[in-house]
Amino acid sequence: MNHLKTDPNQNHAHAIKKPEKTIDHLSAERGGAHQGSLKSYVVGFILSVMLTVIPFMMVMNQSASRTVILATVIATAVVQIIVHLVYFLHMNGASEERWNLVAFIFTVIIIAIVLVGSLWIMHHLNINMMIQ
Repeated sequence: MNHLKTDPNQNHAHAIKKPEKTIDHLSAERGGAHQGSLKSYVVGFILSVMLTVIPFMMVMNQSASRTVILATVIATAVVQIIVHLVYFLHMNGASEERWNLVAFIFTVIIIAIVLVGSLWIMHHLNINMMIQ
């Protein structure tokens, strides 16, 4: 009882053929992600720690006015987001990473629309429902 159907005229040496690996197959095996080096991870980690410690120490020591501290916290937060995207998520302008970047930008736009829309609705509800 042979369940395998084979062609008797087929040469068995050519029947088992390994698929050739191309660049597309290699990137699909990696999940399309670029693997960073240890150096890039260490640089990203050091930058992240510095961008966390600077505003933390400013807040704890009250070393500047409230507006300067607030501006510093916001600026270092934005820079830290960029550091994480570049060094840990490997989002850069490389052509093979372009779809990841486009998907990220789309996500940021949707979140911004939802956030701004929600704040706008809550602001107008607050104004229209105030007792006068």
